[in-house]
Amino acid sequence: SQQGCDPFAQTQRSKLQHRRARINQQINKEMRMRAGAENLFRATSNHKVKETVALELSYVNSNLQLLKEELEELNSSVDVYQNDSESISVPMIPLGLKETKELDLLTPLKDLISEHYGEEGVLFEKEIKEFMELRQAMRTPSRNEAGLELLMEYYNQLYFLDSRFFPPNKSLGVFFHWYDSLTGVPSHQRALAFEKGSVLFNIGALHTQIGARQDRASLPGLNQAIDAFQKAAGAFNYLKENFSNAPSLDMSAASLNMLVRLMVAQVQECVFEKMTLLRAQHDFLARLQLAQEAARVADVYSLVHQTMTQAHVKDYVPFSWTTMVHVKSEHFKALSHYFAAIALCDCPVASDAELPEQEKAFIQFHVTMPEGPSLHILLQDPEERRKLGKAHLKKAIMKHEEAMRIHGLCKILRKMDILQEVLSFAHKRSLTKYSEIDHEEDFFETGDAPDIHPKTHQKPEIKSPNFSQVKVTDLFHKLGPLSVFSAKNKWYPARRVHLMRGENGFGFTLRGDSPVLIAGVIPGGCAAEAGLKEGDYIISVNGKDCKWSKHAEVVQLLKSTGEEGVEIGVITLQGSEGPKAADKKAAAMSSGSGMLKSNKENNRKSLMNSKSASTLLVWSKKSKRSKKSTYGIPFTAVGDNEVMY
Repeated sequence: SQQGCDPFAQTQRSKLQHRRARINQQINKEMRMRAGAENLFRATSNHKVKETVALELSYVNSNLQLLKEELEELNSSVDVYQNDSESISVPMIPLGLKETKELDLLTPLKDLISEHYGEEGVLFEKEIKEFMELRQAMRTPSRNEAGLELLMEYYNQLYFLDSRFFPPNKSLGVFFHWYDSLTGVPSHQRALAFEKGSVLFNIGALHTQIGARQDRASLPGLNQAIDAFQKAAGAFNYLKENFSNAPSLDMSAASLNMLVRLMVAQVQECVFEKMTLLRAQHDFLARLQLAQEAARVADVYSLVHQTMTQAHVKDYVPFSWTTMVHVKSEHFKALSHYFAAIALCDCPVASDAELPEQEKAFIQFHVTMPEGPSLHILLQDPEERRKLGKAHLKKAIMKHEEAMRIHGLCKILRKMDILQEVLSFAHKRSLTKYSEIDHEEDFFETGDAPDIHPKTHQKPEIKSPNFSQVKVTDLFHKLGPLSVFSAKNKWYPARRVHLMRGENGFGFTLRGDSPVLIAGVIPGGCAAEAGLKEGDYIISVNGKDCKWSKHAEVVQLLKSTGEEGVEIGVITLQGSEGPKAADKKAAAMSSGSGMLKSNKENNRKSLMNSKSASTLLVWSKKSKRSKKSTYGIPFTAVGDNEVMY
């Protein structure tokens, strides 16, 4: 049977549609203003004008951010209103993704392939276009696991791009343009590190959006939210530890530090929600635990609030965020006092058997000991429990009122009905409880309850990105093994050598594979006559490409030559001529790739010597990527498998 639609729901929906359309119109208007301001920012050389425009840009961008937040609010589920208080989820803060401009790499990469690798650039058009399509796709990832994988895949692909096309002391000449996620101010840099860092930032931001979307009224939803916020914290933390000198504010150390703390606080809030779902609420110890969890959430939000109001951060963090965090620190402080009161007033007095355990929990419950009788007496005397409970409720009500006052100061938050609802519900609940336990004949002055000692049963983890979970293959594999064919190596033009086999073979020893190395040349032998040198790499045999060939394959090709001899293509790396150099190279390679080890300090030193150090972003290559064959060692154990041919 067909169901009719609910007319009330229809009007609600059309109202929403109308608001959405209005916000989108405003967003388009602000975007046009941004484009105009940006053009002026680039065109003017006048410092004063630049400053004014930058200020205007930051206004436009904070408006955009707020409009996007408002849209985000509308798009997030609206049907969370249930009368059962506990299942209304308090909104979380998601981050917008950094936007970037299109990038055309076709010409610069083709040029570099022909200059540096001596190959036809045209032959690599397909690979370059594939890379550019991947970049285009990662600008708008879907808000789910597939979107995260797309960003990870692109991030991993940048490792290969870096190794192949970015020599240590020379830039590719293209600029990477990215907009600040919080202010929208544009920045650009030639350093590939800026591209890497921005993608990493978006991996973190996407995790925050996934976390904020979860239905936290259910256990699976809560666990997914915890996982997402922990991974967001991990991405921002990794960025902070591996980058410096970022050109945009959102990637500065101060900002990333704030974001890591914000994510940790959001995890802690989810942990509290998880406890309210899981615990039998009516048990004395469970309520003490809830009070301590709430105190812990209040603590971490208070730390985030301090971080957001620091000099380098406060000017560009949206006011709605700072307010939300401040509201939450007061709200959870109130809840900690509320649950303390409930534990004291609603739970039956301890039996003799329960007393030791309750006393032990209660000793560590307050930050300072409450005034009045000893704990032993307090726990067994309903009247004393009521007195202390009343003091806790008084404090809870003060904190609820403070949370509501701060909330009222922010226009954006005032529109957030859900938050409003949660705050006033909690406030009313405390008031009701207070009037319930308040006796008319109370003549004592309600004391000042000590704060509750913060404690959590599940410490948030900062989960670093696991780049190896998304496997990628080097798009530019055809250029040859990275151990030799990389941007940092230089080699002399390839030589073609015609070689006859003498009665003692060819007169050289070979070692390793992909590519095979000529480890020794016998003086007076055929190889020496033909001009082959120790340290040459074999890249082709009779016109067949051997860059990726294994030792045995090359030997097979050489052995199958007849009377007419064989034509071998070889290259010599610059700086590796002569017997000593080849061994040094072998030793360096067998100790792992030196490039991956270079840390932030070394990178910074080499950059300081280059001209535009101040504008460069430093990326320390502490690569945690899985060991792929491409940066495997070009020779297997030195000396063991040299064979005479």
